[in-house]
Amino acid sequence: MGKGGDGAPAAMPPPLPLKKIATMKPEELPTVKDLKNAIPPHCFEYSIITSLSLVVRDGIIISSLGYAAWNYLPFEGVTLAGWAAWNVYWFLMGTALTGWWVIAHECGHRGFSDNTYLCDAVGYVLHSLLLVPYFSWQYSHKKHHAKTNHLLDGESHNPPGAKYVKLFKSMHDTIGEDAFAIYELYTHLVLGWPMYLGFNATGARRTPDGDRITSVHDHFRPSSKLFPSDHRWDLRVFASTVGCMATLSGLYLLGEEFGHAKVAMMYWPSYLWCNAWLVLYTWLQHTAPDLPHFGEDEWTWVRGGLCTIDRPYGVFDWMHHHIGSTHVAHHLFSYLPCYHAQEATAALKAYLEPKGLYHYDGTSFPVAAWKVAHECHYVEEVTGIQHYKSLKYATKATKAKQM
Repeated sequence: MGKGGDGAPAAMPPPLPLKKIATMKPEELPTVKDLKNAIPPHCFEYSIITSLSLVVRDGIIISSLGYAAWNYLPFEGVTLAGWAAWNVYWFLMGTALTGWWVIAHECGHRGFSDNTYLCDAVGYVLHSLLLVPYFSWQYSHKKHHAKTNHLLDGESHNPPGAKYVKLFKSMHDTIGEDAFAIYELYTHLVLGWPMYLGFNATGARRTPDGDRITSVHDHFRPSSKLFPSDHRWDLRVFASTVGCMATLSGLYLLGEEFGHAKVAMMYWPSYLWCNAWLVLYTWLQHTAPDLPHFGEDEWTWVRGGLCTIDRPYGVFDWMHHHIGSTHVAHHLFSYLPCYHAQEATAALKAYLEPKGLYHYDGTSFPVAAWKVAHECHYVEEVTGIQHYKSLKYATKATKAKQM
């Protein structure tokens, strides 16, 4: 794998051409009204039948995979071929569960229906089954959309600062670029989601009240400073935690009835694959060496929203309701139903691309993830317009900064 070094930074490559979004003044950008007018009005219309049919569609796939695994895969004396079959099941089930995850995410955005109660009922059940605290994450994810690519207030995959260099530069140089990229992939795709829910890893640098973070910000305690201090979200956060606890209790009771090992084999590896998918989408949709992030002095809502990348995901795009290939439209109008997102994306592309403001990367997602893991490690400041830097080029001067 990657060759280790002596700690001396490599020669800095020539800078990438800046994306238009980084060079245009905020007043030169389209307004929200301009962006919405570019999309056909019917793309904002809801169909409860279509929304519910997607829940059923994914449910049929999930239940079919579960039935096949429970009845035909070995739970004892598993051979090498048996483990291979289990790994196929875990990947396919995790991929299918991500479909439900995306639908619950749509519910949180009110993209499922114009009926708030229906959205919350469906979203709460589906996300609780996947150990996602529905209302709690709805709050932090709403902030992710409200403050996209804001270096102080952005939620999830907010770039680390120069402290990251102090922590990881020596490790990077010792084990080499490729090994460090594998470490990045592992920490993001396996540990990233529980770390975000439990500790708000890669979350905002400030509380909702504007104070710099000095305590653990988790998604499970109503008293967590992740949430506003006026306590308006307390009951919803509590209900979210109850939903997750109910699922854990259900898994325990099923284990008591059918065997804990059997239940664990059916659920937990697939759960990890589901987590990996959702982190992969968010990571790749907002991370690239030439995609800017903004300090408070440069950020605007339109600027942040347009700093999103659409990517191709092949057959998985269908499985996941096109969340990866229509993410620009989703970030600008998160309440737009997912079944209209492809048409809305085509309209936005036609409007934004001539202006140099539509961001699409046709690189296959495994290659894109490998590139991001190699090249996108930290930003130097939290002011102005910043781009990701690689630890490969970090210097002692960068190491000395504290952010």
